[in-house]
Amino acid sequence: MPTLQTLLDAHAIRETLACFARILDSKRWDALEDVFAADLNFNYGEGEQQGVDALRAQVRRYLDACGNTQHLLGSISIDVDGDRAVSRSYVQARHQGFGDRANLFFDANGEYIDQWTRCPQGWRISRRDAKWQMHMGTPSVLGKTADRLR
Repeated sequence: MPTLQTLLDAHAIRETLACFARILDSKRWDALEDVFAADLNFNYGEGEQQGVDALRAQVRRYLDACGNTQHLLGSISIDVDGDRAVSRSYVQARHQGFGDRANLFFDANGEYIDQWTRCPQGWRISRRDAKWQMHMGTPSVLGKTADRLR
């Protein structure tokens, strides 16, 4: 039976995941520290990387090149164990082209597997692994760096 604290922690983590999706879609790159630990380790399918600054550079490389985006997270499961937690969430990410390419779209579907740490400022992701399962549409919507997705 979960404790009240475990339920509160799971709610805080779920809210932080929602914050992440909105940060991406509003391109508020300076707010990534509201979700990720500074010493974050991550792999979005391009190999191991470290640090929130490296994450910021990677998402900007793709999302600054396209128009509007919508990142949807669902089927979220959260396992809290004291000051640590693991969440798994499905992600659907829609990317629209920019300018004369606004009629083009690129979708990526997969799963985020996140390890969380309770910090003084709240729960932060200390490790993220993105497992992409399918891509649909025109990868060039994400700019030239998306050529590997073809």
